[in-house]
Amino acid sequence: MSVVTPEQRASCPKHMEYGPCGGVDFDGTCEVGEFRCVFLDTPTVRWHGTPRVDPVDPQPGAAAMRALLATRPIVVADFPGRSVDRVSLADCAAALAGRVDATLAGDSGRSRVQFPPSYRAHLIQQQGVAVWTGLNCRDRNRVALEGELAGLRAVGVAGVHCVTGDHTATGGRADAQPVFDLDSTQLAALAAAQGHLVSVAEAPTSPPVEKRAARLREKVLAGADICFVNHAGGVEPVRRFIEATREEGAEPAFIPCVPMVIDKGSAGLLRSFTTLVLPEGFLDRILHAADPYREGLDAVTELCERMLELDGVAGVNLSGGASAGAEVEFADAMGIVAERLGLRS
Repeated sequence: MSVVTPEQRASCPKHMEYGPCGGVDFDGTCEVGEFRCVFLDTPTVRWHGTPRVDPVDPQPGAAAMRALLATRPIVVADFPGRSVDRVSLADCAAALAGRVDATLAGDSGRSRVQFPPSYRAHLIQQQGVAVWTGLNCRDRNRVALEGELAGLRAVGVAGVHCVTGDHTATGGRADAQPVFDLDSTQLAALAAAQGHLVSVAEAPTSPPVEKRAARLREKVLAGADICFVNHAGGVEPVRRFIEATREEGAEPAFIPCVPMVIDKGSAGLLRSFTTLVLPEGFLDRILHAADPYREGLDAVTELCERMLELDGVAGVNLSGGASAGAEVEFADAMGIVAERLGLRS
């Protein structure tokens, strides 16, 4: 069984047990500095935690989302509301309610100070939209993570998206000490044990590309049900990644990220994502159009429809964020795309 050595774990800025994370740049360097990712030259670390078991008492929100997934594909929209603004959260949630199946409400990439995930989920769900909560290991030790998972169970979220998280050195609060007591694979096991529907992310285009499917297999063994596939360049790369994962012996459901672009601001935010790969010509088509907003809606809808044709795809994630001050308009645009797809009718 392959395991990471204490020396290797200590040399990773995120202290990961089951790396590499999605923050490996195309040249193999870490997102934190100009040094090579420690996991590039090691075998895939095998899951050596508690064997996965079905929860005795699945939480109701997860049960409802599982039932929905058994009937049709879903649309999950990234949540654009401002991180510590109750009015912004409520307004964006209201714009999405009744139009998308859930909103992926993770910690904001722009702001390190957040409402706690369970409180954020509570505020959003008050507006009638199911929450798929993103939970990171950067800011919380295992006790805090267990507490948040208990809170998320109490409010009945649709799913928990387990991520290791960006390093504090890459954000606006470099003065904050990163925690990284656990990583996404270990968090997935904790979330599954509490009865949550568990998703993880994988970045098929981040080095080491040849190990990404095997890494996803270990996350599935730990407790993941669904993989959100990071922007990988379009339909064909996603199809190849699904096949590669099956060849490794794992068959989670897949929800590809589809870039949500309607103006220069939303395009600029997507460009800030680590190792982002968009379909060739996608941004040019939108930003050079006479009406970028309408062209963006068309391009996003068409890409969603093509993704949904892939075997193994359980839905799409409208992925991205709004220009500052245009959060509600961005939420409304995602609602328009979801309505065009017609999956709820």
